[in-house]
Amino acid sequence: MSPKKTTLKPARNVPASTKIPPDPGSSRGVANWKEAAQWLRTRGIEDIECITPDLAGVPRGKMMPTSKFTSNTSLALPSAIYRHTISGEYPEETESFRYEPRDSDLKLMPDLSTLSVVPWETDPTAQVICDIVNSEGEEVPYTPRNLLKRIMGLYAERGWKPVVAPEIEFYLVANNDDPDYPLRPPKGRSGRSILGGQGYSIAGINEFDELIDDIYHFSEKQGLEIDTLIHEEGPAQLEINLRHGNPIELADQVFMFKRTIREAALKHDIYATFMAKPMQGQPGSAMHIHQSVVNIETGKNVFSNPDGSASKEFFHFIGGMQKYVPSALVMLAPYVNSYRRLAPNMSCPVNNAWGYDNRTTAFRVPVSDPQARRVENRLPSSDANPYLALAASLASGLLGIMKEIEPTAPTEDAANEGSIDLPRGLLEAVALMEDEPAFEEVFGKEFIGLYAGVKRGEFETFMQVISPWEREFLLLNV
Repeated sequence: MSPKKTTLKPARNVPASTKIPPDPGSSRGVANWKEAAQWLRTRGIEDIECITPDLAGVPRGKMMPTSKFTSNTSLALPSAIYRHTISGEYPEETESFRYEPRDSDLKLMPDLSTLSVVPWETDPTAQVICDIVNSEGEEVPYTPRNLLKRIMGLYAERGWKPVVAPEIEFYLVANNDDPDYPLRPPKGRSGRSILGGQGYSIAGINEFDELIDDIYHFSEKQGLEIDTLIHEEGPAQLEINLRHGNPIELADQVFMFKRTIREAALKHDIYATFMAKPMQGQPGSAMHIHQSVVNIETGKNVFSNPDGSASKEFFHFIGGMQKYVPSALVMLAPYVNSYRRLAPNMSCPVNNAWGYDNRTTAFRVPVSDPQARRVENRLPSSDANPYLALAASLASGLLGIMKEIEPTAPTEDAANEGSIDLPRGLLEAVALMEDEPAFEEVFGKEFIGLYAGVKRGEFETFMQVISPWEREFLLLNV
């Protein structure tokens, strides 16, 4: 069937979640400011961190006394925080990448459902994730959390809501303050550095028992739910799987988990890194995303027909992933280092194929019953901003449904043999995102211009660095 042209309209005022309002006695979240004041008072909270993710997913915001937080104080940040690179530099303006002439304030609007303690602080401290609005109170469309809400709204217009379950891989590495020195695994409780090839090893996890206990403890205090934790193939490479749920809530959890894991590692004088490829010759770190779509009214999985067979929406979702994810890859693999992970002959797909229970494909359909039918996107790396990665992945699938895009036949054998079917570097990925007209419908022109400008700026900064490879092979040979 040929693709059908469909125009998508941005949603307005669509609730991101239909959860029951949080209980003020719970470890995470309250329903209103009255309950917030009670929650803070009960716990003796002295300070509160109002944070929001920037384009890189780095927490930005302000810290203040609790009394000021509950006194209707207006919180603001400059718009420039969404226009700088990961190294803090500001790219040159282009036709599509522009600075706000006055660098006007953007307002922080606390989402009280995310209120939680900061368990690693010595003084009683809380944190809350904030949305970003302009001076008129309108959501700023290019900020990561608002962008994901926009995609959620497009699903809600059809009476649907996506359900996701991220899996986040990361490495533990020895303390290292010299960026020119290669990273190495830390020593575990045995006193020796753990080696690779420890996939699903319980002994590998036990090497870092005390650290993992702290991760669980910190997570419980914040109301974050870990499903499982495993040791991956790389040396001191771990993976945390989160329970499936609302994409906004799961993006919030990934955002907070990254911070939590880093803090727990620092307590043990080691680093936790979410770099896509921190060690040469070792597997990269992914953020696999399991995705399904349910009918809001009935709760039924849209990917399954009443008789249990796969629906046309299921296949169109996969078709959309195949067509659009390669062009959205810069939102799933956002740095120069990300493309070191997307390399042949490593445990990572470098294609846009799909298959049933086939881990060599970019889009894997796990074995499940009809109500749990889902599609796993195996392309995102763990360095990705979770809000942007989820927005890109879900938008690609939705475009496939809206435009009735048919997928290829499922891949039966290994899909990683042969050519690479994805952008091979950051600049190519940026150009593909800009050249896809359907993305203006779902992401908006302003976001695409800002994001592309920041990514090009990061590439130019990277190009100023002379690598050890260049000194080793070019210094005396050319």
